[in-house]
Amino acid sequence: MELQFYSEKFKEDLYAFSLVNEQHQFTALPEEALQIIDENRFPVVITLNEKAVGFFVLHQGEAIRDYTTNPNALLLRAFSINQIHQGKGYAKEAMKLLSDFIRKHFPGTDEVVLAVNERNIAARTLYLRTGFEDQGNKLMGRKGWQSILTYSLKGNGKYLSK
Repeated sequence: MELQFYSEKFKEDLYAFSLVNEQHQFTALPEEALQIIDENRFPVVITLNEKAVGFFVLHQGEAIRDYTTNPNALLLRAFSINQIHQGKGYAKEAMKLLSDFIRKHFPGTDEVVLAVNERNIAARTLYLRTGFEDQGNKLMGRKGWQSILTYSLKGNGKYLSK
């Protein structure tokens, strides 16, 4: 498994993504997320044997200040695993690869933040099990309250690295 920046070679796989409605209410499909990419949003593809199995966006800049006051943070958003690839451990494996990927491509970043809807138990559990911490910060999202979870890249961290 590997994390790679988006390129056109993954477009067909990503546009064929599907999620059950219960999941789609909490995250964007890759096709939707790719429509709003700008100079501060970096789409990342989770690949297995050069095929896209998952997707997320790393977001930086002033637009993420609702989530953190840390100027050296990245926001993880639109995380998903294609429905046909779920239940195989790919999400957990992608989280293991994330800190090395960020250290390599975003030097100076010392924190990753994300917002997870409080009703999205599966995603929340994944993030907490892979080293994100809930410090009690919340934000009202379009689908209800979201917990702001953080992961420090200072030091080795407790999980998000090999």
